[in-house]
Amino acid sequence: MATPTSAPHAEGARPAPAGGTKKDKASGEGGRPRQGRRNLLHRLDLKGAPYSFVAPFFLVFAAFSLYPLLYTFWISLHKVELATLDVMEWKGFGNYTELVQDDQFWNSLANTFTIGVISTVPQLMMALGLAHLLNYKLRGSTFFRVAALAPYATSVGAAALVFTMLFERDFGMINWFLGVFGADGIDWEDSKWPAQFAISTIVIWRWTGYNALLYLAAMQAIPRDRYEAAAIDGASRWQQFRQVTVPGIRSTIVFTIVLSTIGATQIFGEPLIFGQGPNGISGGTDNQYQTLGLLLYEAGWKNYQMGRAATVAWAMFLIVILIFLLQRLLQRLTSPRSS
Repeated sequence: MATPTSAPHAEGARPAPAGGTKKDKASGEGGRPRQGRRNLLHRLDLKGAPYSFVAPFFLVFAAFSLYPLLYTFWISLHKVELATLDVMEWKGFGNYTELVQDDQFWNSLANTFTIGVISTVPQLMMALGLAHLLNYKLRGSTFFRVAALAPYATSVGAAALVFTMLFERDFGMINWFLGVFGADGIDWEDSKWPAQFAISTIVIWRWTGYNALLYLAAMQAIPRDRYEAAAIDGASRWQQFRQVTVPGIRSTIVFTIVLSTIGATQIFGEPLIFGQGPNGISGGTDNQYQTLGLLLYEAGWKNYQMGRAATVAWAMFLIVILIFLLQRLLQRLTSPRSS
């Protein structure tokens, strides 16, 4: 009985060892770490690259915004003189306690609020109406848009000087115009409400066109189909404005309200130049139009009390944060809830 025998191997061919060659082992053992490093670098590239792109902004923000903000808070906890900034006397929250008990601070806060309301409400209403007119097809619409932005491009110093001459008591054009109708001239600077009204006109003149262009950009993003549908339903121009335009630019209106509120809280240049000299820093002889910005300037650069000035600055910052939170709460309460 013949026994089976294994077939002879082909010439030149040898059976591979059970454990593989040394070269295969080396490539297998070294390939896994290499592949792991590549995967790690790939993940870092995907997740870390966006942070590296935005890192310059955060570095600049930390250097020029966050650090000054924190350092100002640190100064507000001390008694510091302008001439000796390196000498600090710890007061804790004593500066804040004194500020809350100071009648001048509450007067400045009230003046800031009234000037802000007098300037912001008419400004935004006029801007909304102007944007509605510019939204129509007009001849020379580009010229009118550029003209609307021209006051914003004018420096606050030049605008305040021109309006100061207009509201001048003895030779101002406004009093001359009132005299044409037999009315007596108004002492715009020495009276509280006339002074605040005059300062508000400067703010209105400078910022109405800017807000109008913001509204115009938002209006042009509204689909024309909505206006055509409203016209087919018989809606008038006024009804289209109320039912289509205003709801369509609601987010822009909220944005301008917040922006104007922050600007009104920080108003400084207009009342300073309107006072024409030392009275501008103190906001008039009786502080009748002194704002928080003027109070900060007076405390730091007239009375050399940098600790108090830093306290006023942080009070302004906290007021802006509070206004923002109230605005967000009001927006949530008034916005329609999704079903």
